[in-house]
Amino acid sequence: MITTIAIAAVAAQTARIDSFWQDDLKDASFNAKAVAANQGELRKINKDFAQSYRLMGNSGFVRLKEPFKVRIEGKESDTVIQFIINGTNRLVRVPRSNINVRTNLAMKPGQRQTILDFGLIAPSLFKDLFQAKFVRTDRTTGDAVFDLTYFSNLDDTTRHRVWIDKDKKFTVKREWYSQIDGRLMATFLYENPKQIGGVWMPTKVTVRNADNKVAGVMNYEGLKVNVGLEDSLFKVD
Repeated sequence: MITTIAIAAVAAQTARIDSFWQDDLKDASFNAKAVAANQGELRKINKDFAQSYRLMGNSGFVRLKEPFKVRIEGKESDTVIQFIINGTNRLVRVPRSNINVRTNLAMKPGQRQTILDFGLIAPSLFKDLFQAKFVRTDRTTGDAVFDLTYFSNLDDTTRHRVWIDKDKKFTVKREWYSQIDGRLMATFLYENPKQIGGVWMPTKVTVRNADNKVAGVMNYEGLKVNVGLEDSLFKVD
């Protein structure tokens, strides 16, 4: 009994993030539908986060591709707005008005949307963006708990604490802590996982603010995985 406990303790101390990602994930696409959005509670997180929920409206089309490619299309009233991130570069495009705004986010890591925002992790996140520190194994669920912080050269002390399902290897829960004062900004619950194309993905995300009030609920619908999304979809030049 004592030997078993000792072995488990050593295993827990040496848990590595590379044991908890899905190597088969290459790309994914889905409709992100906001089924609940309380703007007052969302603004308590921050105004930019509230605006992103408003942009999604009834449905936003999301495409992800490794490494570091994200394309989100949503609507503000009847105007289509596109957010495209490729590496450290972001393009905000409003085709109807011929608006194209490009931003280099190399030193603004908090503005780089990645697959982490959608309940997934991948090797690319830990090459030059995040460092992962094992915290514990959750006694109730068995989830692996890690703290993710940016590399020091990025000059951003934001912290994310993530709970990762050890079998399905998707993020079950994420806590977002501010770089300004270290306070909890929001908690994301990634729920109703489905296995698609050999990859486990959540299909529902519930967001709670620091007051533990539900600020928004989003469903992922029409999921497709590893269909070979073209790189041209993520062009920012």
